[in-house]
Amino acid sequence: MPENIEGANNLTAEQVIELILSNPELVIIDSRKKTEYVKGHIEGSINILNTQLSANEMQKILPDKSSQVLFYCNGSRCMRSSDATSKALSWGYSNVYWFRGGWKEWTSKKLPVITE
Repeated sequence: MPENIEGANNLTAEQVIELILSNPELVIIDSRKKTEYVKGHIEGSINILNTQLSANEMQKILPDKSSQVLFYCNGSRCMRSSDATSKALSWGYSNVYWFRGGWKEWTSKKLPVITE
């Protein structure tokens, strides 16, 4: 797992909360498996496994490539969100955020979760 991804803004859980509160239009993509997502996720996040994320799918979700988008997965040992973040950058998205600590950091800090 990389420490940083060139072109992406690496955020902590607290910074994710600030970003969500300051930007209600923020698109949050949970790159974990569906089985993990239904057990709990960040409110408002969209579940798209990194291997299923395509340029067409991103275009449908976020037609404006300058809109803010945040990716996360299970945490610093999970490669899914770093892969998805790199894909978005390669497709020309310019306001890309990466929550490297992901689900592990979020739940360890007892932040609010949504279950299905």
